[in-house]
Amino acid sequence: MKKLRDLREDADLTQQQVAELLGTSQTMYARYERGANELPMRHFITLCRYYKVSSDELLGLPFRRKP
Repeated sequence: MKKLRDLREDADLTQQQVAELLGTSQTMYARYERGANELPMRHFITLCRYYKVSSDELLGLPFRRKP
């Protein structure tokens, strides 16, 4: 997921640092960033809270204004 990498780099974090936050290995986190493995929901929620972004933003969904 490109958005995972972008958020991590914007926060000046390494893959190892984010992996430690999630309680996983750097190798597994790298697989999440590449899209080789699905990001578990618990990690998804943790990252939304950590980066202070909505789930839509983390997923890269476009913003839609309500009528």
